[in-house]
This record gives sequence, C-alpha cells and structure tokens, in this order.
Amino acid sequence: MTPTITEVTAARLRRPEVLGRTAPATVSWDLTGMMHPLSSDSAFAGQASRFEPSWDEVLCVVAASDGSFGVGMTCHAGPVVPIVNDFFGPMIVGESTLATERLWNMMSRSANSAFGAAGLAAYALSAVDLALWDLKGKILDRPVYELVGGPARERTRCYATGNDLDDARRRGFDAFKLAGSVGPGSTTAGITETERLVANARAELGADADLMLDCWSTLDASYTVRLGEALASYRLTWIEDYAPPDDWPGFADVRRRLPTQMLAAGERWLSDRAFAYAAQHRLVDVLQPDIQWVGGATAALRIAAIAAASGIELALHAGCNDSYGQHLSHALPQNRWAEMYVGCPPGESLMNAWRSTPGMSLPDDGWLVPSGAPGFGIELTRDQIGEATS
Repeated sequence: MTPTITEVTAARLRRPEVLGRTAPATVSWDLTGMMHPLSSDSAFAGQASRFEPSWDEVLCVVAASDGSFGVGMTCHAGPVVPIVNDFFGPMIVGESTLATERLWNMMSRSANSAFGAAGLAAYALSAVDLALWDLKGKILDRPVYELVGGPARERTRCYATGNDLDDARRRGFDAFKLAGSVGPGSTTAGITETERLVANARAELGADADLMLDCWSTLDASYTVRLGEALASYRLTWIEDYAPPDDWPGFADVRRRLPTQMLAAGERWLSDRAFAYAAQHRLVDVLQPDIQWVGGATAALRIAAIAAASGIELALHAGCNDSYGQHLSHALPQNRWAEMYVGCPPGESLMNAWRSTPGMSLPDDGWLVPSGAPGFGIELTRDQIGEATS
C-alpha cells in the first residue's frame, strides 16, 4: 500500500552549520556596487543590501505513514513558513505520498485562488514539492534524476558565477558568468565600466571561453540595448536578467533590437505560466527557472517541457548549488549546464558557496555527477533537522 502523508512542517533554518556549511556564504569580489532594484537612481548607488529581505532559509519536512520523510528547502522564512504550516500542510495531509502532480495542482490552484500562486506562495510551494519528490525517491529507493527520466548524460558541465576568475579557474571551471557591478543610474559611465569588466575577462580567458553577463533584472530596455551593442565584439554566450521580471514589453524590445545576441532570463519568473509566455513570444533563448523559487521540481519539469516543445534551451538557476538543482540539471536533456554561484572566498570548500545541502556532490574540474542515493540524497536525520531549526 502506498504510504500517505502524515505531517508537513516548515521551519526557519537557524543553524546552517548543521547542513555542513562551515562558514557563512561570502564572496571575494565586491558586492557593494551590485545592481539592485533602485539602481536606476544614482542616489541609491552601493546600497544593494538595503533592498534585500532579511528572512532566513526554510527547511520543510514531509513525513509519511511508513516512517519515511523528505526534505525541501527555499528562502524567505518569515512569510513562507506560515504559508506551509497553516495552508499547504493541512491541505495535503492524508493524501498519497507519490501523487506529486496531483498535490502540486492542489496547492498551486488553491494559492492562486486565495492570494496568487506566484510570489511568496511559489517559494512555499517549492519547499513542499521538493520535500515530496525527496520522499518519493526514498519510498521507491531511486534517485530523483531517475524518477524524472534521467540521467540525460554521463556528467553535467558546470559554469562558475562570480568575478574572481582566477579562483574559478583554479577550481577547474572553463565557463564563467560575470556579475554586473553598476546599474542604469550610472548612464554612459556604467556602460563603460561594464565593458571594461567584460573586456578584461575576455582578455584573461581567451577568445573561445564561454563568458556570460548577469544584469540582476535591474536594467531597462534602452540601457540593455546600448550595453549589448557596446559588448557585441566580446562574443558573450548570453546576457542574462536585464529587464525587471514583469516587463514583458521590455523583453520584447530587447529581443527585437538585439537580434543576434543570445538572451537568458527566468530566475525571477515564479510560475510556469511566465515561462510559457516567454517561450510563446520567443523573448529569450535560454530559460532559467530556480527550482527553490518557481514551484519545485514539478514546476521545473513543466518548464522543461515548454523549453523542449519550443526549441529553447534550459539552464537552471543555481543548478549546481544544491542537490535539487543538481538532480534536475542532470536529468533533463534540454538543460544546457549547471550554474555554481561561487559565494565563498578563494580556496574554501564549495559547500560554503551558497545554499548547499548535505550529501550533495561538488563539481570536479567543471563537471558534476549528482549523488545516486535515494531521493535527492540529502543526508539529514530528523534530529539534525530539529537541531538546525532550533
């Protein structure tokens, strides 16, 4: 008999060291000048931290009648924990543990009717859905990448995000994404500074290295076009997240005015419907859902199907940074590669990079093979979860 769900509980992650993170995630490159939602106003230059939520990560447990349990994670604990505990949890207790599509549909449609399925509800849905897939894998004694049809390849290529290229190269990466350091409030001077950043990277890496640029969803269409034109000679693999996530006319304008530049977006699109719209209108060349934000593995699978049907590439946001992204990146044929956001100082273990999960694999010379343990291979006991959230 298929086990049923007996418990759904979310809690704030208070002690990340229990998850194997020996130090807080920090970067060796300057974050103070990073682009942020108010970067179009020069009065807010260098104030990125002012516009970042202070809520911690979330650990979610879904337990079954046979004693097994699954673990999911997301962020924004302040508002997300009560959505899980007071709304999604009571809704699905008693249901079959293996009915992931049915459960996702129940939660998504109910949230959409009550207060909207995107936004904070998508984070909560992600945590529960990932815990359900982890539980499903444990019950069936299979890794998640096999449950969703993989592996798609023997190993998955990874790229490093960060502006310390020397450190990334020492770690074995041969593909790189730069983080833009100025926003449109800097006008022409900002374009000059970004061009200098890209030019130096291209000179260091050589003509054939894959090199991308992340603009943190803070530009407008006109500035993006000017920037793209200035960077054309550096042969960027793609320019990423340039327009605000809901600026559909802006995405269309950039696509029309930069017809030969590969474009990528999606980490801040928090529903599969946003990806369907982007694919239908051919706004970008690469879709980048975040598995912890968009609605979990079920949403990522829907987006992968959209990408496959549309002939558009997939590259999960932070796909190398946790076990969840690793399994889906390895399983989906459409997924181009796995991103490792290197959020730790040079030489430090990538377990401290950002949102790592215990038991996950780490890239070896820029390539990844995820854990073959059941579920997502997350090595946490119930006692350790209690310790991490107490």
